[in-house]
Amino acid sequence: MMVATTQIRQPPELRDSAPARQDPRATRLAQYGLSDDTPDPAFDELACLAGYIGECAAALICFFTAEDQWIKGRWARRGAGCRLQPPATPLYDISLHQPGEILTGLAVDGAAQLFAPMKLNLQAAMPLCAPDGEVLGAILLADRQPLKLHPRQSRALKLLAAQILEQLELRRTLLGLSQANGWLAQQAVTDFLTATPNRRALDKRLDMEIARAGRTGDPLCLLLLDIDHFKAVNDEFGHQAGDTTLQEVARTLQAGLRPYDFLARYGGEEFAVLLPATNLADALVVAERLRATIAGTGFTYGRLTISIGVSRLDPASGAQALTMAADNGLYRAKAAGRNRVLIGKLNPGDPSGSARL
Repeated sequence: MMVATTQIRQPPELRDSAPARQDPRATRLAQYGLSDDTPDPAFDELACLAGYIGECAAALICFFTAEDQWIKGRWARRGAGCRLQPPATPLYDISLHQPGEILTGLAVDGAAQLFAPMKLNLQAAMPLCAPDGEVLGAILLADRQPLKLHPRQSRALKLLAAQILEQLELRRTLLGLSQANGWLAQQAVTDFLTATPNRRALDKRLDMEIARAGRTGDPLCLLLLDIDHFKAVNDEFGHQAGDTTLQEVARTLQAGLRPYDFLARYGGEEFAVLLPATNLADALVVAERLRATIAGTGFTYGRLTISIGVSRLDPASGAQALTMAADNGLYRAKAAGRNRVLIGKLNPGDPSGSARL
């Protein structure tokens, strides 16, 4: 029988009197992926094992911060009852613990309130201590009668406590690996200089938006942008200045886009912008606004202009055609004198700018 989930806080007078500072125990528990009283089947199984070892009516696995107490594992024998009301006082007095020792004969108000509906009393507690001795939590055993633990039971509970701590360390390692993998995955699709998505991310997003457009029938447009005479910035001020310029341009472009538009660094001094649910006429408005914004912005190393090619998705074509058409528009914009927006097309007789091969 499972015990209801509870979150138990210290009385307000205890919380309010403490100075506002970070709780090192809460920080440590967060490293183990523990931050609330969300039920955890793994801890329920460990609580069940603790109950069998102690031959008691109910067992809990709890963790403590300066303000909260989280019951992460819970088990109760059939017939013991399971309606628990959160007590207003602590379940367990951390100051009583002795490293590696099982405490018995406890009289803790919080535990008495917690187990009273089940007509049980807290009979034993096995502290869960970190390697440096800090108490992170406890295994609590409850029964109607005092528990007379055999030495074999005591050893088994101590081994269980050690296993729980090993499980926590394993959780921390896996959580760290997961975070590191997430960071690496993010880096794989992020341009490290401008912090915008890179070409790989653009390719993935382009495929996704084309599929979405196919389902919804919404239009999709692509802008390819190139910073005019960017080489002159590097030649006159150095490559560090060029890097700064790319960062400033990326921020300026991003600020001029809608939340669902997608800006990516395409390569070198080129950027790409995906415009979902945008027809060609509106895409030209967006492109012209971006062009005018860049031309009117005073950057660290002087004024800049950009050339932009615009294309719209043809339902019969795919990503390659859309990109080639935008590239055609960019090429023609630069050939026509730069600092302008032109529609790209792959077929000379197509005036619409659609990307049809």
